[in-house]
Amino acid sequence: MSEVQAQAPEEALLQDRFIRELIKQLRAQDTHGTWEGKSDPQLLEPYVVTAEQRRAMPIMGDPDPETLWRLELFHNAIGLAIERATGCMVAPMMNMSHEGFGRAVLTTGRLIVVNRYLRDVHRFGYPSLQKLAEAGNKLVDEGIGMIEQFKEVATYG
Repeated sequence: MSEVQAQAPEEALLQDRFIRELIKQLRAQDTHGTWEGKSDPQLLEPYVVTAEQRRAMPIMGDPDPETLWRLELFHNAIGLAIERATGCMVAPMMNMSHEGFGRAVLTTGRLIVVNRYLRDVHRFGYPSLQKLAEAGNKLVDEGIGMIEQFKEVATYG
């Protein structure tokens, strides 16, 4: 049994490649040291939205700036995880309406490696840390796969 498998489930999740990138993104935003005393799970709490919390949110609504910021950091972490795995620089771009609908694209400049349509952004979050890790890793794997499949296009220029 590996060291990660021997750890508590939450501790193992905190070592996940995508979760580590997301934590790095969050820590990098703390320019004044406000979150120095917060643990990694505390930093990730806003990304976990339980079924009860989701039911309490309106079906339609405008996303607040903090939610849009979390969504941006989520996609930044995906881009950096892809970049670490492939060596190709990946830039995220988001285009959102004020109503919470839009699109997130991660590109190497010439190749779109991840393309997501977003809706109900005001309700952005996952039911658990495990689901957050799965969603992030799925997108990272998708991006890595696109770069591997179209390596010449991804690295051209």
